[in-house]
Amino acid sequence: MTDTGGGGPRSRGTWWREAAVTAAAFALCLLGGVVQDDGSTLSPPSAAAYLIAVVSCAALPVRHRAPLATMVVTTACGVLGPVLGLLLSPLIVAPAVITAYSYALTVRNERRAASAVLLISAALLVASTPLFGALSWKDASRVGAVAAFPLVAGVLGHSVRNRRAYLAAVEERARRAEESRDSEARHRVAEERVRIARELHDLVAHQITLANAQATVASHLFDARPEQTRKSLKELVETTGHALDELRATVGLLRQSGDAAGPVEPAPGLSSLPTLLESFRRAGLEVSVHQEGTARPLPPGVDLTAYRIVQEALTNVTKHAGTGSARVHLAWNRDRVTITVADDGVSARTASIASTGPSAAALSDRPPGYGLIGMRERATAVGGQLSAGRRPEGGFLVSTQLPLPPVKDTTRSDTSTDGATTTEEGRMADGAAGDGRAGGGRTGDGEAGDAP
Repeated sequence: MTDTGGGGPRSRGTWWREAAVTAAAFALCLLGGVVQDDGSTLSPPSAAAYLIAVVSCAALPVRHRAPLATMVVTTACGVLGPVLGLLLSPLIVAPAVITAYSYALTVRNERRAASAVLLISAALLVASTPLFGALSWKDASRVGAVAAFPLVAGVLGHSVRNRRAYLAAVEERARRAEESRDSEARHRVAEERVRIARELHDLVAHQITLANAQATVASHLFDARPEQTRKSLKELVETTGHALDELRATVGLLRQSGDAAGPVEPAPGLSSLPTLLESFRRAGLEVSVHQEGTARPLPPGVDLTAYRIVQEALTNVTKHAGTGSARVHLAWNRDRVTITVADDGVSARTASIASTGPSAAALSDRPPGYGLIGMRERATAVGGQLSAGRRPEGGFLVSTQLPLPPVKDTTRSDTSTDGATTTEEGRMADGAAGDGRAGGGRTGDGEAGDAP
């Protein structure tokens, strides 16, 4: 016996619906029991009609729990109708039709449902066909209706079941799509948080590091060189003012609910490199720039990435290297630009061991930051790569390769400019190119000497 899952408790509405279906089937059975083949006047239902109606309708309420048993009972009552002297019509087999519909609606095996419905139709067809005498057109139509009603009911039940399954699948897909949208939204929020944290780190850490370097210079020269101290303090005020302006602009942009009302300052790029290097020189770090090849315009995302990597690398030199000079090397090739920032200083740990005083202790106790992580994330986001680590001859090196858009003039060769060097304001060191090339292919994380 097929378990359709209808054995659980039913609600009051379900009981009322079953009662209405059973009452309607009982009325149709009684009405079919008084129909005569000769078209005579209708008479009260006979005892056989009541028997067929009561037995077949009594089995209907359990058709969900025992569908096959209900099908056998209702079909048998229909087949016994002609034996008891009743005319087998579509009305008297109404319980069998209802059972065929319910079975096709609830059973999961479509082949089993089709077989059961066909058996009902075949049994009723045989029972309604006269064994003796000619079959008139009226009898043929009645026999065809008796056999067709269970088939139509089975097809209708199967269609309703497919419709319910389709609606359930649509609801399931909608639920999964909603969950996928929520997951994607959480993922995008997490990515945005990382991006905002990286931007704030690049904007603020640079200015704070410069301010710390300028304040350190002022404290050392306070008694011996008052004029230099006054100059350092003035530069410190400018640096902290720039930091506050950038922080205010960033936070204000984050607090806006829509698009900015006014024009937004363009993102910095390599064109802003002279201003960046000048800010480091005011903090006491001499930076030399060496360019190899022909400079080309960069896409906005790559241009910003190159600027931020140089900014963060020089910030780490100012904060951790313990040296007063650094070298920036830019090598322009056909499909990429290689940017190298190198210094000859000692590492943060070596500097803390070789130095004494509160500043050395603070440097040693400072936890690793996120500078190198942020630089790698930026390079990877634009399709580039970054390596960082200590140099064998001493110092630290950061090298990144960023992709370039394809050139339109394919006859130009970047190798024709090998050996040609340009300096910024005459501050080029002759050995910077060799150091940059030696460290450009190095990989590794190195020690955590990045800004927090």
